Amino acid sequence: MTQAYSYAAQSATEPLKPYRFERRDPAADDVQIEILYCGVCHSDLHTARNEWKNTLYPSVPGHEIVGRVTAVGSNVSQFKVGDLAGVGCMVDSCQSCASCAEGEEQYCENGFTGTYNGPVFGGENTLGGYSDSIVVKQQFVLRIAPTDNLAAIAPLLCAGITTYSPLHHWKVGPGMKVGIVGLGGLGHMAVKIAHAMGAHVVLFTTSPNKRDDGLRLGADEVVVSKDAEQMAAKANSLDFILNTVAAPHDLDAFLNLLKRDGTMTLVGAPDSPHPSPNVFGLIFKRRSLAGSLIGGIKETQDMLDFCAKHGIVSDIETIAIQDINEAYERMLKGDVKYRFVIDMASLKKESNAA
Repeated sequence: MTQAYSYAAQSATEPLKPYRFERRDPAADDVQIEILYCGVCHSDLHTARNEWKNTLYPSVPGHEIVGRVTAVGSNVSQFKVGDLAGVGCMVDSCQSCASCAEGEEQYCENGFTGTYNGPVFGGENTLGGYSDSIVVKQQFVLRIAPTDNLAAIAPLLCAGITTYSPLHHWKVGPGMKVGIVGLGGLGHMAVKIAHAMGAHVVLFTTSPNKRDDGLRLGADEVVVSKDAEQMAAKANSLDFILNTVAAPHDLDAFLNLLKRDGTMTLVGAPDSPHPSPNVFGLIFKRRSLAGSLIGGIKETQDMLDFCAKHGIVSDIETIAIQDINEAYERMLKGDVKYRFVIDMASLKKESNAA
């Protein structure tokens, strides 16, 4: 076993604080990674504060991990010591169900194992990326292309794949008019990716002051969703909508913007349900309301390669691990453009001094 140093929540009401624990030594199929950067996802906050009522404590969040390989098991062929590597939202799945066989491990019928907070359907706790190292099966480790902006790659491991997967699944591309709802950590990645896929991108935001940023990131149009006149002008005009908002809101306002046979896909996970949509808005236009999780390992690697090809990274603010509790409060206020990333050099320095 190897000693790991981290920041953890010990209960829903306590701030994250330093925490030491043991990682397993690499087995034959394992890759050991020194974590260099870890993105901060809204799911981290939900979990640390038990807002989804399923948190296992102590909770070490973090599933947007970029680092360097420090050891590999005897069966590992895809990575060697010194390689850059990434770990996203899951570190295992049953590998035997239909979804796993089709490369859709995120929909594993027996429940994938999260990078933190354990298996979906219950089991031993797992501890995530707010730590100095992690050990993961090679099947769940991703290749990271060298770049001068390595920190900005980290959010692709969750925010990137969460938005890429539905855009890819619903075949977004040239000739399509695509709406993106929300310009936060997920939304800003969705705008960039949909633009790179060749779609005409319409950003919907409640904040008029995000107009310039939306256009800079790749939106062709920006609509203030609180403005009834602007919304009415987009009625029945969109082929697809990706809704990234993680708070309960009126879905009908956006469903009404879809053409016949259009789909709105939800990727935000609020801590209480959305109001039910008006079924007649769906029936009379054969519209669909769908959901999407992250992506499988192959699709996540495809996303990383797509982003590398198109020069897509996240817009980030780098923080020290010691500032994580303040970052959570700022994230709740929307005071970040558009993703916090922890520089783990700050953790290493603290660990060495402790």
